[in-house]
Amino acid sequence: MTDPLLSKASINGISVPDSKLGRAITEFIRDTESELLFNHSSRVYFFGALAGQQRGLTFSAELLYAAAMFHDIGLMPSHSSQDLRFEVDGANAARDFLQGHGVDPSDIDKVWTGIALHTTPGIPEHMHPVIALTTAGVEMDVLGLTYGEYDDATREAVVAAFPRTPQFKEDIIQAFYDGIKHKPDTTFGNVKADVLADKDPHFHRGNFCSVIRCSRWKG
Repeated sequence: MTDPLLSKASINGISVPDSKLGRAITEFIRDTESELLFNHSSRVYFFGALAGQQRGLTFSAELLYAAAMFHDIGLMPSHSSQDLRFEVDGANAARDFLQGHGVDPSDIDKVWTGIALHTTPGIPEHMHPVIALTTAGVEMDVLGLTYGEYDDATREAVVAAFPRTPQFKEDIIQAFYDGIKHKPDTTFGNVKADVLADKDPHFHRGNFCSVIRCSRWKG
């Protein structure tokens, strides 16, 4: 696991929240997630916070940290339901955790929504900064969509603090697959159907038009 001292890294003035809640989040996720997902989620926080800095947005570092660190916990067996999207499992886990730490319900809603929508492109960017920046961090670390918006030194500093595995691209796809393969129906209409199609030659994705045509309505 990443050296705990690296969690104190400051990159362009961004650091992990050194508060009671921030420390509790770090401890909980470190104890619950794989090293792959812990480091990925930490990078999502930094890239999201740096994006907020670039865009001149005002946001709570604690809330963004909560959303980033919990966004993939629904992939872990300990927090994976049988019938909910993994994003919802993660959002629910964050909600329960934050409720236990006395966080304001309106702030919990922001974190919940940020996690629930992080695989739904085109919508979060128009919402509250915590929601928008959670997706921004994910899109940078997994998809590299904004790679050119970070200079080499910044990217290298984030990865030095929370390393990518040598084959991270394939490792994260495998982690997605392992976390959702038992509930393929939950990928209908979202990007994770692509993961199942990539890994399982027998997977048949749901079709929106077929649902319309097969409904009980006449005409």
